[in-house]
Amino acid sequence: MDLNSIWNSFLEEIKKELKQTSYDVWFSDTKLISLDDGIAKVLVDSFVIKKNLKEHYIDLIEEKFTDVTGTNFKFEFVLQQELENEVVINTDEIGIPHNTFESNLNPRYQFSNFVIGNSNKFAATSALAVAEQPGNMYNPLFIYGSSGLGKTHLMHAIGNYIVENNKKMKVLYIPCDKFVSDFVDICRKSANENNMESIKQFKNKYREIDVLIIDDIHNLVGATSAQQEFFNTFNELYNNKKQIIISSDRSPEDIKKLEERIKTRFSWGLQIDILPPEFELRMNIINKKIEGQKLDIVFPENVKEYIASNCVGDIRKLEGAITRVIAYATFMNGSDITFDLAVEALKDFFVQTPSSKNKMEQVIQLVSENYNISAEDLKSKKKTNNVAIPRMIAMYICRIYLEENLTKIGIEFGGKNHTTVMHAVDKIKKEILKDEALNNEIQKIINKIH
Repeated sequence: MDLNSIWNSFLEEIKKELKQTSYDVWFSDTKLISLDDGIAKVLVDSFVIKKNLKEHYIDLIEEKFTDVTGTNFKFEFVLQQELENEVVINTDEIGIPHNTFESNLNPRYQFSNFVIGNSNKFAATSALAVAEQPGNMYNPLFIYGSSGLGKTHLMHAIGNYIVENNKKMKVLYIPCDKFVSDFVDICRKSANENNMESIKQFKNKYREIDVLIIDDIHNLVGATSAQQEFFNTFNELYNNKKQIIISSDRSPEDIKKLEERIKTRFSWGLQIDILPPEFELRMNIINKKIEGQKLDIVFPENVKEYIASNCVGDIRKLEGAITRVIAYATFMNGSDITFDLAVEALKDFFVQTPSSKNKMEQVIQLVSENYNISAEDLKSKKKTNNVAIPRMIAMYICRIYLEENLTKIGIEFGGKNHTTVMHAVDKIKKEILKDEALNNEIQKIINKIH
């Protein structure tokens, strides 16, 4: 039996022992690369996976691997960079170790419906590691990134996972503004009366818990006294090995006017940023959202691509665009969803940057002048060579030189789909390799672009 067969048999056994989410994150991308001298060497994607497998799954791994092979092996988990550079990353030095209660968690947000791609895989992996071992993996966990990228979803998913699997644990999710207002209320009451009971209730709320999740910690800026209280709360929880999870729209270093001692404590654990979703991830999110809608009508692929191409940095906007298209189709007496209907429904929803649109219009104008045809011809469906070749050249320039996405180019050229644009670009790429005159002609057009 070869290594792949052995490992696949092992993974089938592991699947039986774990929840699907845990299996997908920790085991699905692993690979057995050698069995030598009683050592099973396994390739993993990240140091988070390496650390978690070694610290929390090793007994299960060794047991199931022995069941499959009939032989006892010790395990060594390695990263690609360790193999290439012949170094070892010491995961022991990464990160610092560690009802009826109203948690404020939104049950809609789960790991199972958080769509993972290259831009957020590390964040999702780290979040699940914390959820599985609260207080023992990365404490505090600090998640940062622009609005609408899934920070809040991940935080609620951590909390929901902990509550589901650790019934006795108290988990509190709170926006930072709420923490500040609670503290201000206590201060106001204390100035007017003996308010020891209210102070006790405040401290119980924020300190007699197992997991504290605070969203938008940058809103602590400007609240000097609240910063002092948060500092004390943080210390109390941390010293008692309680998990702290924090989010912000910027990294700790970029939160101005936040006390340095608080920033220092954020660096004790793990700081992870969520990046804007790549096109493939945006498409996967759209498919997941549409699947959840359980529509009776078809949502065409070119409409999905149109939405994905125009919603680059905000997942919430993807949801809004889908809802708008569905509502518009319903408003039009249940019309089928088509590309033209989607463009009409979203014409005021998407804002195309003037510079982007103007540059493509300039390319169309320059190419039409160069080949003595009209801009309308380039945007038309005419397939004669005197129009089709210049159209492909214009598409090629927009894609390669302006770096525009395929769907936007298609829209500018009369609503062509992205595969038509892709074919045109590929054809011109091949032609200029064997036709120097054509290459020079295209370069002259490019040189005229402002």
